[in-house]
Amino acid sequence: MSYVMFRLSIAAACLLAFVCTNAQSPIDGVDARTNTAELARQLGSPDALVRQKSAEALARLAATDQRKLVEGYQLQEKNKEVRLALDWALFRMGRSEALFRIVRELDSARQEQAISYLSELESPDLLYSYLQKSNNPARVNAGLLKALARIGTAETLEIIKPYRESLQPFVAEAAEIAHDEIEKRLGQETPTTRVRPRTVEKP
Repeated sequence: MSYVMFRLSIAAACLLAFVCTNAQSPIDGVDARTNTAELARQLGSPDALVRQKSAEALARLAATDQRKLVEGYQLQEKNKEVRLALDWALFRMGRSEALFRIVRELDSARQEQAISYLSELESPDLLYSYLQKSNNPARVNAGLLKALARIGTAETLEIIKPYRESLQPFVAEAAEIAHDEIEKRLGQETPTTRVRPRTVEKP
């Protein structure tokens, strides 16, 4: 093997090792074996995206063992996207009041990020009281309806019914889309009744 080929093979091996290492990073793929302490340490990274992804990973794991540390980072975090991700992590760790801050972010440039988190709630019931507040900005109601479109149930259809006639900008449209999405999903979830084929007994 020539010296050049040898150098190329070494470089390829190094690149492969680098890719594999990053693919196994706990903020890229989260499972039950992830080291939550390592994720929490990455909340101090100078890279805002790393901090956000680490917070989201901790949220997915509901890593209550890191709650105190996350609370500290949330108080000092300046980046608004990262702070929102930390609020989501705190909610998943049992801090119910953090949900209010996430809903409030629906009326901001971070609406889509907030909707993505609210769409991961285990039950749409948690959003009903926020939707029914009379003084909500239009963007908050529209954002809540977008989240409910993804997680709503048959009960949700009745809750959002009045909003289909709303005069707030974009709210009636969001309610209509939510209604259609929920109905479509419920239709797919309805089990079809299978009819057993009739068998003719031999004489």
